[in-house]
Amino acid sequence: MMRIALFLGTNLAIMLVLSMVMRILGIDRMMAGSGIPYQGLLIMSVVIGMVGSFISLAMSKSMAKRSVGAQVIEQPANETERWLVSTVERQARDAGIGMPEVAIFNSPTPNAFATGMNKNDALVAVSTGLLEGMTRDEAEAVMGHEISHVANGDMVTMALIQGVVNTFVIFLSRVAGYVVDGMLSRGEQRHGPGIGYYLSSIVFEIIFGFLATMITMWFSRQREFRADKGGADLAGRQKMIAALQRLQSLQNPQPLPEQLTAFGFIGGKFGKLFTSHPPLEVRIAALQSQNL
Repeated sequence: MMRIALFLGTNLAIMLVLSMVMRILGIDRMMAGSGIPYQGLLIMSVVIGMVGSFISLAMSKSMAKRSVGAQVIEQPANETERWLVSTVERQARDAGIGMPEVAIFNSPTPNAFATGMNKNDALVAVSTGLLEGMTRDEAEAVMGHEISHVANGDMVTMALIQGVVNTFVIFLSRVAGYVVDGMLSRGEQRHGPGIGYYLSSIVFEIIFGFLATMITMWFSRQREFRADKGGADLAGRQKMIAALQRLQSLQNPQPLPEQLTAFGFIGGKFGKLFTSHPPLEVRIAALQSQNL
């Protein structure tokens, strides 16, 4: 979940910056003419959407390290670090990818994530809470799950999906902005979009971005099932099931992020549409039935 949160957060920030730069440079105004400039809007949307997504992907490793304070293991300092590095090395070899950087970050919560633009130059990080709260077999399965994310190219896949989603969000929000601005102008002749366009396009970008998150999260949940299967292949199905069961026993109900709590109605079945991971019981049942 941390991997997805960091990626989406970085992507949102970059996309907003690029959108603001486009407005400051007057590119929105330059494209304006009679009617809605669909072709120009689409080109601009693709540039902002795809570039923003891949910039965030390129920054993912460095952002992840800084965000959680992960310390890359250059030279194992103890037996636990030696075991962790050798486990990741063996699994990476079995998965057919280059050796990732291995890092540990301080957190009492059992957590792990993998990120990186290139499957042969990735980062796998684990929390101290995971190493302390899980058995070696369970931790090995978690590592297999993360290595599978890398081997499956999940970060690149998510970047492509996010780029396409970004493109539609930007394009549709601009078109809606032109429609609103046209309604407010009441036929008044202008040489460019008015204040109604700029304000309404920002509002629609937020609304469409919120709805588009459901699409991104759906794809993320499907990738988790594939990573579970990969973890089972690398470490053993029973170890993967045991790891998920351990996480289930250690998991505490977490409050919704402030951004979602503010909407009030997020919760229950609707709230699940915004989760990056399927429920643990569903993932366990899928492994037990091998319906992956």
